[in-house]
Amino acid sequence: MRTLVRIAVAIVVLAAIGIAGLAGYRWLHNDRDVMAADAPSSPELVKRGEYLAHAADCVACHQVPGGKPYAGGTPFKLPFGVIYSTNITPDKETGIGTWSDDDFVRALHHGVRKDGSHLYPAFPYTSYTRMSRDDAVAIKAYLFSLEPVHAPAKKNELSFPFNQRWAMAFWNMAFLDARRFRDDPDRKPEQNRGDYVANALGHCGECHTPRNFAFALDDSKEFAGADIQGWRAYNITSDKTFGVGAWTDQQLSDYFAKGHAEGRAAASGPMAEAVEYSTRHLNEGDRNALISYLRIVEAQPGPAGTDIAPDPESLKKSTAWAPPPDAAKGDLGRRIFEGACASCHQYNGKGQQTPYAGLAGLRSVNDPDGVNLTMALLQGSDLKEINSGAWMPSFAAYSDVELAAVANYVIGHFSGKQGQVTPEKVAERRKQQ
Repeated sequence: MRTLVRIAVAIVVLAAIGIAGLAGYRWLHNDRDVMAADAPSSPELVKRGEYLAHAADCVACHQVPGGKPYAGGTPFKLPFGVIYSTNITPDKETGIGTWSDDDFVRALHHGVRKDGSHLYPAFPYTSYTRMSRDDAVAIKAYLFSLEPVHAPAKKNELSFPFNQRWAMAFWNMAFLDARRFRDDPDRKPEQNRGDYVANALGHCGECHTPRNFAFALDDSKEFAGADIQGWRAYNITSDKTFGVGAWTDQQLSDYFAKGHAEGRAAASGPMAEAVEYSTRHLNEGDRNALISYLRIVEAQPGPAGTDIAPDPESLKKSTAWAPPPDAAKGDLGRRIFEGACASCHQYNGKGQQTPYAGLAGLRSVNDPDGVNLTMALLQGSDLKEINSGAWMPSFAAYSDVELAAVANYVIGHFSGKQGQVTPEKVAERRKQQ
């Protein structure tokens, strides 16, 4: 018994030493925020803040479909429960109307609210911590120029111990690198700016970087791709097979500006929101800087070794205007495609009414797991704000068996790969909507 007690005491002491060591390391290495009086608002500051709020993609997380911008309520479905975004309009009762510049900066840099309680990293303060104070204050000035919206926060649905906010202090000790962005002297100016746009503002890694056991970003696999809320955020490193290294500058620019890169990808789900609310608003200089930065991001395989690059020979085969003669006429997937899909997408994968309907070469149909293809079938896709013809209705009324069959048919026809979509996987993704 004494031995067990000694072991337990030793574990507690070692844990305390470890926590104290982390706290000391963070205290020494993290940047100190300078306290200052609120900056006076001006039309120029508000205009700059509006641009930065778009670049930081704030509204995508703080607005529900049909709701008021920045009023919150967006659910984040996580393995340990649901977290809801909050109201960041200048409403004094339910928003941030009483917050000072220092309060706002502390939330972005340290994940701490005005009342001193800790935010969860579903709010990407682990990325925003790199943002300059001047940019943070400009965003606040823009938010405070908006009409206040009375919208009380929804109660989070988290299991124990994840519902204990105070525990985030220890998580921050281990995983929050609270330092502002600094230019790398070995890079070109546009590459540094692109890094700032991608990480301090756009927080691309929050979706595109895998997470570790504690749900913190695994920086050793930056932009290698990850699955999030049922969707696959693809690899966007410089790798030419798994990432975007083989994309042309024009294809990347088109994707950020329009949500569509010919023969590469069409944005849907969370990425469609990112394009609509954020990347299409970037000026040409920042868009080019972002592309320049992605060119130097270390190449990574994945996700999980999955090759989602199109095969040139399969692309040639998929350009036929009709199915191959030896195709099984009784195949369920083919019959559904003929009846519900071919009139828009065509058998050659070029799209009928709009290039946005083109399927040939897309990552989603070259992924044997069919993750985003399945989610697009379940939820539909909507980029009407960018192009009036860029939308697809939901096919959720079809059964899991039918959706798995048509997904596998599309993967086989347009990539030549064997689809791995099962009715069980469709059912699982249906629950993640």
